[in-house]
Amino acid sequence: MNSEGRRLGKEAARRLARTGRYQIGPGLTDTEIARIERTYQFEFADDHRAFLAAGLPLNNPPGKGQTWSAPWPDWRDGHPDDLREQLGRPVEGALFDIGNGLWLPAWGQRPASTSEALDTARPHLAQAPKMIPVYAHRYLPAGRGTHGHPVLSIWQTDIIVYGTDLADYVDHEFGGSEWLISPDWAPPPMVSFWSEFL
Repeated sequence: MNSEGRRLGKEAARRLARTGRYQIGPGLTDTEIARIERTYQFEFADDHRAFLAAGLPLNNPPGKGQTWSAPWPDWRDGHPDDLREQLGRPVEGALFDIGNGLWLPAWGQRPASTSEALDTARPHLAQAPKMIPVYAHRYLPAGRGTHGHPVLSIWQTDIIVYGTDLADYVDHEFGGSEWLISPDWAPPPMVSFWSEFL
């Protein structure tokens, strides 16, 4: 893990802890991270790895009148099917939109039937970078040796930048202040495929 990725992940964890909105459990160990990466066949980006190693955010039980919702992926004790579902949501959401007419010109001419369009799109989506859930439908791209990617809110192919990096995202999502991207922000290289929908 590079030092800037480690610094950024730890800073994001500090900012989340300061909000007091969630309990923070012990961080994931190197052994736990290796097991997760092996089981789900991806590698965390360095800042995401450092964030989870600093402390694992825990889902608060629902309050009165609320239903249970678990927006933080429970990497330590979560059910494998639930984690696979969270990992698969970006692709499933894109397939939903493709079924409703979405098509990227780079894929060639759209097949006439929806079924053929979905069959043609699946191999393209399989080649897209894997997006790893941070919280609910907020994602960072996988990739050891990478850090500083913007956090993307991915809801089908409605995709927006929700933080210029992981620490900025924590401020935006949980800090309670108005969030604006600075006009002088120079985005780093964006994750391929998914950023085409921004």
